[in-house]
Amino acid sequence: MTLLTSESGTSEVVTVRRADSLDVRGISKLKAASTQQVFGNVNVIYILEKSNLAVTISDEKNNVIANAAFLDYPSWDVTDQAEWEDWMYKHYEETDQCTPLNTLFLHLFVSKDEFSLQSIKEIMRAAFNAVADLHFVCLITPHKVTLPPALASVFEPVRNVPGSKFAEKFSMYICHRHKHCPQLHIRKARVEDHDDLIPIFMCHNDTLKATYGEYFLAELIKAQDEHNHAVVCEDQGYAVGFMSVCSEVNVQLLQDSFDLAPFHGLCKPHPDDVLQRTDEPGSEIGDVMLSRQTSQRSGSKLSQLSDVISIQGTDEKPDLHQESGIPLNSESNATEIVPEQNELQQKETVSRASSADDAIRGVNCRTSGTPSTEAERPPFSPVYKGDATAFCIQLFCIDEKHETRSIDFLSHVFGLFPDKDFCIITVPHLTPEFPLLQSFVRAVPRSTCTLPQELYIFHRAGLINCLQVRAAKRSDVQAVENLIESLHLHESILDDLKIYNEARRDADGTPVQAFVAEVADQVVGIAVIRNEEDIEYIRSHYNIEDFIYFNHYQRNEHGHLHHYAFNPIFKHYSRHFLKEILRLSHKSALYYPVYPPYDKNQFKNPCSHSLTSALHYMVPVRPRRQIVYPLEKLGINAPSKQVSKDQVRVRVINEWNRLPQEAPPYALYHINRKLTLEPKVTINARIVVVGASDVGISFLETLVFCPHLKFNNIILISTHGLPGNNSCMDQSFLASSHCYNDKDYALMSLRSWVNVVVGKMTGIDRAAKFVIVSNYRKVPYDHLILCTGQQYQVPCPSGVDISKFLNNQDIPDCSTEMYTVKIPSNFFTLHDAEDCLTAMNWMKDKVVNQKGHVVVYGDTLDSYTTVAALMALGICASRIHFVQPPLRSNITCFNNHAIEEAVQKGLSAAGVTTYYNCKLAQWNEGADPDPIDCASFTTDSEPLRLSCIAFFNFFEKKVDYDAFKAMNSACLVYDGKLVIDTRFHTNDSSIRAAGPLTKYSNRYYVNEWSHSYFSSKEIGIQLAAAMLPLFDPTLEPLSEPSQDCDRLIPIYKGPTIQGGLLPGGYYYLHVAKPVIPSPLQTQMARPNYGQEIITGNAVNGDYFRLHINQYSMVEAITCLSLKPFPASNLICLYGQHERLLNNLCSRFQEGLIQDLYSYFMEAWCMAIYHDRFIDFQQEVHEILASKKVCDQPSMKELVQKVTDDELNLVESPQKYLRRVLEQNGYKKDMEKRILSYLNYNSNHLSMFARPGIV
Repeated sequence: MTLLTSESGTSEVVTVRRADSLDVRGISKLKAASTQQVFGNVNVIYILEKSNLAVTISDEKNNVIANAAFLDYPSWDVTDQAEWEDWMYKHYEETDQCTPLNTLFLHLFVSKDEFSLQSIKEIMRAAFNAVADLHFVCLITPHKVTLPPALASVFEPVRNVPGSKFAEKFSMYICHRHKHCPQLHIRKARVEDHDDLIPIFMCHNDTLKATYGEYFLAELIKAQDEHNHAVVCEDQGYAVGFMSVCSEVNVQLLQDSFDLAPFHGLCKPHPDDVLQRTDEPGSEIGDVMLSRQTSQRSGSKLSQLSDVISIQGTDEKPDLHQESGIPLNSESNATEIVPEQNELQQKETVSRASSADDAIRGVNCRTSGTPSTEAERPPFSPVYKGDATAFCIQLFCIDEKHETRSIDFLSHVFGLFPDKDFCIITVPHLTPEFPLLQSFVRAVPRSTCTLPQELYIFHRAGLINCLQVRAAKRSDVQAVENLIESLHLHESILDDLKIYNEARRDADGTPVQAFVAEVADQVVGIAVIRNEEDIEYIRSHYNIEDFIYFNHYQRNEHGHLHHYAFNPIFKHYSRHFLKEILRLSHKSALYYPVYPPYDKNQFKNPCSHSLTSALHYMVPVRPRRQIVYPLEKLGINAPSKQVSKDQVRVRVINEWNRLPQEAPPYALYHINRKLTLEPKVTINARIVVVGASDVGISFLETLVFCPHLKFNNIILISTHGLPGNNSCMDQSFLASSHCYNDKDYALMSLRSWVNVVVGKMTGIDRAAKFVIVSNYRKVPYDHLILCTGQQYQVPCPSGVDISKFLNNQDIPDCSTEMYTVKIPSNFFTLHDAEDCLTAMNWMKDKVVNQKGHVVVYGDTLDSYTTVAALMALGICASRIHFVQPPLRSNITCFNNHAIEEAVQKGLSAAGVTTYYNCKLAQWNEGADPDPIDCASFTTDSEPLRLSCIAFFNFFEKKVDYDAFKAMNSACLVYDGKLVIDTRFHTNDSSIRAAGPLTKYSNRYYVNEWSHSYFSSKEIGIQLAAAMLPLFDPTLEPLSEPSQDCDRLIPIYKGPTIQGGLLPGGYYYLHVAKPVIPSPLQTQMARPNYGQEIITGNAVNGDYFRLHINQYSMVEAITCLSLKPFPASNLICLYGQHERLLNNLCSRFQEGLIQDLYSYFMEAWCMAIYHDRFIDFQQEVHEILASKKVCDQPSMKELVQKVTDDELNLVESPQKYLRRVLEQNGYKKDMEKRILSYLNYNSNHLSMFARPGIV
């Protein structure tokens, strides 16, 4: 908050912030005649959209007081945006210090008249604080225009070059940093500075004072020697910041804990350095860093890092050619992660030309107890013999007002250690990243690192502020080759560079552009872009409009980033590099795809994309749910091929099997001009998620897709790593929850941000805050998220000898006993897609072409889908024994007699033998059960003995025993399930849990309710929402609920969904409201049940059932069909009013609807299936909730009063409400909103007529 005082004495408490789209109306109102004279006829929406930095001052009611927009090129179109430097130097004097790195141009300033003078000063101060490298702000105006007093107070005229005719048309003004936010003076600390500095320290923490005494700072300053120095920064004679540095660094500890290969281990190069495996002299260098993308360990290879520069002086522009320095392109050290297993890892490379903490990279290791099919090599660690070349920051503190100038310390402290090349600092994981760290490079922790701190590194060459970005030239080829030679895809980069140099375009005519970043005439970065030719597809398939106003972008303003490599020493200039790429290429937005690991073409032209550290500065774009169109029925009214091309070659969508597509799905990343100067909030807190369940994936997705946050330490512990790494998995073994599928995983690319530890949680140490994985590996955490869910348990045989002809009533119940013997090799319990793949491959090898039977044991939906999958594999139905245990309740998995009857007939018709009420008695008649040759069961009558060569188990789902033991041993409250409160907390504040693993505490008196009955995806989203206030500074911290409110459990409204391919060839889908399960007949007997609408017959395979509740809302959807149907469309019907569905009930009663499948594939339904229909509904609700007439209730309030009989009406309520709706303008506003919705989304909803086309 800032206090502005006008010349008349009026005061206003204001907030200085970045502008957003909601400011447009307020900014437009502030435009005056002088605004057009100075800046021209400015389109406010356009200028905010294209500005690199826009600052708004708003009052306490969020009304706009002032606004300024800054771009990286001059206004008034005085010159081409890519050539303004030469233009400026040619026409104006003393501008040679202005460069694209340190200069912005003011394109708009508006303000309330009474606050204009103070507003421009506050905005300039905010701009210089926001952009540390900004030193000049320029303003171009027509020559005869007089600046308003406010602008004249901060801008100085620039003299014209004598004889310049151009300068006679336009005038140039300049604003200098030193007048608003000067660089700080750094000097050696003195004991007298103690009194100035102590208040600053005490504002942050009093631990040092409590530990070392009241005069710890004075003693530290006094103890300076050649190894320890203390410096302060001054402002107006007062010390406002302090830094203590030391040359004694435990480099060995850091080398053991972090991947320091990009920095040559923080040591001087030495002839005896061991940088590669001695047993493989011809191979590249290996390392312990593992790929974050897969669930298998991969070796990594070390390569060369360029740019180890020694700078002896303290000047910010050191000489790169000093004899003691090593040239930028010299052969030093960096990291390249190269695969040993698959092509995915080949893409995951980090070279000397990319950041040390590249996005697609992290810790992904297999614990010793985890099975592995590959021969793993022991990790290799380089050995450095040279002297340490790093000093460390021991203590740092600066006044908040001056913290954006923290970088000013570095030039001075490097001068104190002329023989050191690196400055390092370690910070606790939970410490928010402060401005100084934004200039440092974060070191990637090794997989074995247990240090409670993050390591940040700064090379003295990073002090150079003369980085230049320009178009590549033929003469750059050798320098670029030296820069990227260790990258796996360096040949692809060089090929594209060759295309650029020779033709400037591809063979198909697509323009190609290449840019290099240069420091002291040496290339330190390379980028290759093309025009984005598939922008219609991107707009229709990704929520790109979360970041841009699409209609304000020309087609040629969209670029596709193919390659980006940048020296890690200059990583803090990455945003500038991207900004310059946009300016020089005349682009306003860049897009970068990340393909799934199973895509075999991702490394082949034209699909090849080299790994880019730019992902850290780009934002992930959420994919959009797509409508499944009846293309043949729509004909010429169907969407364009760019929108529907995923469907073009497929007549009917089968949502249970992967279908061929024209192009593989990919995750999309984006940056535009607005984002180039908008830093992300870095979170180093170690967030450990246990379990890759739908809840866990949903939680991770929510965190990763926060565009302004960057999580460095998200770790997933899972037995099979992240799902979605294989496209050939047959998902039909297990029923689908319709939360995620392979395509969804590809569109998210969680592998780019999530570190994976493959294994099973076997212990939790709450005191030391680490998880034990597979009884071996320790994974430290700051926040632990438990979402392991429930798994099918191995049934414990009763051991009864069936030769004694006992039945179920004669034997004890063993369902609660745990099986502890070795699990047979041909016994399969399927939990996830990886288990399904293993089982499928085993069945193909050992069963399909062999003789013998297969036993499927269970009565869940998964058991039915597995029977269907086995038949689909080619196993004859007569070889399948479907054995069902006794029902544990009177509710079956279908809870619908018509469907049960159809499925049973399907099983019988196929030849599958089904047995009911069977309890497992023995395997192999009590002999060694590995492998299982036969299984014995007791029934309600005669015992049963079945021979088999494979046994599939879908017995009872419970919490995994190892997980239970870990939680119970850690003294987490466990009462049948893990006990949580309404905010997902266990009895440990740093451990949260969610999903079927949990139950609510008894104090809520809701033992019948648990997360098992709700949508897992929604639970994960709400779990993330409960945690985000801990990390996101834009969110208000969650307050503790009152005692009464804390007794209420949260309401989750999302439907529960299940579906799959059943025996008989039936496609099944069931969507229902979250409820405590009860038999369908019991539900229908309730007086407020509502009605059901059914078409077709289950046995015939055209069954469609809708449950319409008492409020005429769709509450349940059940489909059973012999033909595939678009499940994603039909799920959208849930929660909709029947009137919205084209008066569904009245049409059905009139006999106009004979087939709901065809009814819901009619063109009018497409608007309801659109992913933005929910937003449209919300907008309509807001219209009805608004007051159109003063002193009269809103439409929403009026409806409530009519419902409560609070009005004495002379006409029917319907007529009264309809009349008010029309007279007060609600109907007109809603019609406008409907047309706006259809028009804005016309690319998807082309089948609707709109004004102007009829």
